[in-house]
Amino acid sequence: MASTVLDLNHVRRGCAQCSLQQLCLPAGISAGDLQQLDDIVKRRRPVAGGERLFRLGDPMSAVYVARDGAFKTVALNEDGEEQIVGFHLPGELIGLDALGSGHHRCEGVALVEANVCEVPYDLLAHVAAQLPSLQQQLMRVIGQSVDRDQDHVGMLVRRSAGERIALFLHGLGERYRHIGQSAIQFKLPMSREDIANYLGLALETVSRGFSKLHEDGVIAVSGRRIEVLDTLELNRLAHVHEAVDAKRGRA
Repeated sequence: MASTVLDLNHVRRGCAQCSLQQLCLPAGISAGDLQQLDDIVKRRRPVAGGERLFRLGDPMSAVYVARDGAFKTVALNEDGEEQIVGFHLPGELIGLDALGSGHHRCEGVALVEANVCEVPYDLLAHVAAQLPSLQQQLMRVIGQSVDRDQDHVGMLVRRSAGERIALFLHGLGERYRHIGQSAIQFKLPMSREDIANYLGLALETVSRGFSKLHEDGVIAVSGRRIEVLDTLELNRLAHVHEAVDAKRGRA
């Protein structure tokens, strides 16, 4: 019970004290503007692993930011099977899939125990209209989300299994770097099954891919803990496709 109280005290801190402020908010935002944002955050709450922030078809009522922990977004393919379409780390907005239609096209699921800020979308849009710097920041974040979606599609369509795995680990490391954590030593918040689903591969293929990278000295694997031992080689393996395309273009 005591740990629950501590968690609640932690997540009730305002935006001014949040370690993710530099990721979520524009640089140099004034104290008054920051207070406007603090006022509209509906809830700062703990989320259990496996808990859903929203479900397929729900109307868009809010956007979410993980203060810690991680989430996945899950859609259904044409056969009614679950397809993981994204992973979300601290400071990354969750729920942008509903921007176009106003209804969620996927589900947002906590991968591990997490703490999340929930911001009512209509109030956020109203405040952003009054704060150009915030509006620009939101557009930048939305653009990053679109870029990740496009990269995911390109990865599924064109890359070999080895490239997909290397690109996934390389990209995840870069995202950890962006939030101020180590890009070469990190713990995977998702299971191997989730990674296989996201990459469009069989679980056995992902396991063999991790083992090969480990045996080749590119990474060290211990359960979900990853250490990148050869960053140059991981980067090369992740971008073999671009290198081949560039070579063909020069031919």
